[in-house]
Amino acid sequence: MLAFYVHDLSPFLISFSEGIGLRWYGLAYIFAFLFGTLLYRHLARRGYSDLTPDQVTDFITWGALLGVVVGGRLGYMLFYDLDGFLQNPLLFFRVWEGGMSSHGGIIGLALYSLWYARRHHVSWLNLGDNLVVVAPIGLFLGRCANFINGELFGRPTTVSWAMQFPKELAFLPPGFVVATLQDTAAIDPKFSNVDAVVAGVSSSPALRAYLATILTPRYPSQLIEAFLEGIVLFTILWILRTRFRLPNGILTGTFFIAYALLRIAGEIFREPDAPLVGMFTRGEFFSFFLIVMGIGFIIAAMMPPRYPKATGKN
Repeated sequence: MLAFYVHDLSPFLISFSEGIGLRWYGLAYIFAFLFGTLLYRHLARRGYSDLTPDQVTDFITWGALLGVVVGGRLGYMLFYDLDGFLQNPLLFFRVWEGGMSSHGGIIGLALYSLWYARRHHVSWLNLGDNLVVVAPIGLFLGRCANFINGELFGRPTTVSWAMQFPKELAFLPPGFVVATLQDTAAIDPKFSNVDAVVAGVSSSPALRAYLATILTPRYPSQLIEAFLEGIVLFTILWILRTRFRLPNGILTGTFFIAYALLRIAGEIFREPDAPLVGMFTRGEFFSFFLIVMGIGFIIAAMMPPRYPKATGKN
């Protein structure tokens, strides 16, 4: 039998006490905003943006807070956990536990940038074109954080690079979980619930060895999505931004279409984390709307075409 890797990474970079510390998930957002700002300022200095480099920092800061964080969290509540949100609206504020929707973050950032463009009398399409170039940085880091958290894992597989995720226990039949917890408690009484088991994998070789015998080998879909939505998408948009003379709005439309297609491809490997919509996962279903939006942006970009400041760069 193959010895699959049992996921044992801690969600904390530094832990101060049980459940409190500096989480990789939060750091992913901080670094995404930092790198995104630096790259957007670089594009502004080269003349691709209607904003000055100094304006970029303010725009990204508020866009991150109001667009990405609020939009992403609200999108997750509405798209993936509506019942829990209606029962306890305060769940919205528990962002440290994870639970962000990339579709919600994209929509939130689009609405914020529309407000900003009208408020400051700049081209909304130009804002969008530069935002989408830096957005894959956040998507990449967010997916890496999902992997570190051991969440949003993939479908079952027997490939040699499959992994086993302890958080799978929360989704298994209750009877199986009860029997499993009896076994884990025999290893150490503190491993008497699912959360304790997940937290204890990194510190207990015996627990890790036991879980390797019962957990399902799965695709590390978080890393696959990080590659598709982060590296592949960024490469496409960066080449288009810096090598071709394109009207404002073309890149935004390309982002919506390319992200949707890459997300649909990633869903092939990802275990659905919400009930299906017909025959489609939630991620696939919402991606179809992004394709329609992308086509709309491309049509709008050509009526009539307007170009960023760096019109001489091809």
